Amino acid sequence: MSLICFKRYRMEVNLLVHPWTWPGVPAGYRLFPWDDSLLEAHAEAKFVSFRDEMDAVLFPCFTELNGCFRLMSEIVRKPGFLPKATWLAVRVGEHGGPVEPCGTVQGIQDRPGLGSIQNLGVVPEHRGRGLGRVLLFRALRGFREAGLTRVSLEVTAENHGAIRLYEQLGFRVVKTVFKTVEAPDPHRSCL
Repeated sequence: MSLICFKRYRMEVNLLVHPWTWPGVPAGYRLFPWDDSLLEAHAEAKFVSFRDEMDAVLFPCFTELNGCFRLMSEIVRKPGFLPKATWLAVRVGEHGGPVEPCGTVQGIQDRPGLGSIQNLGVVPEHRGRGLGRVLLFRALRGFREAGLTRVSLEVTAENHGAIRLYEQLGFRVVKTVFKTVEAPDPHRSCL
């Protein structure tokens, strides 16, 4: 085993400053607000979104469906869990019925006025269609409706696509953190 060091950014946005134009949901998809009956679908979307990504090394729970189910269960039990900031994207069939979960975002209130995006993930086959943007906007709207003024998230520095999206929406890096984990690949030392 070797140690891998991940460089991560804590990013934050002021919800009072940005007069966003809220995007519509891409054709062929539907968003569902949080409901307890969607726990497994959120876990499935999270698993397929993150299992082959670098964050799965940092957060091993992403490598197993059961791990994502446990993580989702923990998130919804947190005292600050915000259903208004938690959404599921689903691909719909030709008759409009749900076919497969393909994106997820969860939000919690960390402290008065500050919300936190827990995980924003889109299944690889559905990326590049605007689902991440729509999910993030819906979460931000939920935070705003809950009366929060700022929202933060953490992102691995190598995740350039996510960082670009966050910056486009007004997120700014407020802190750089390093997380070290044990990993089986001795050729990787710092990401």
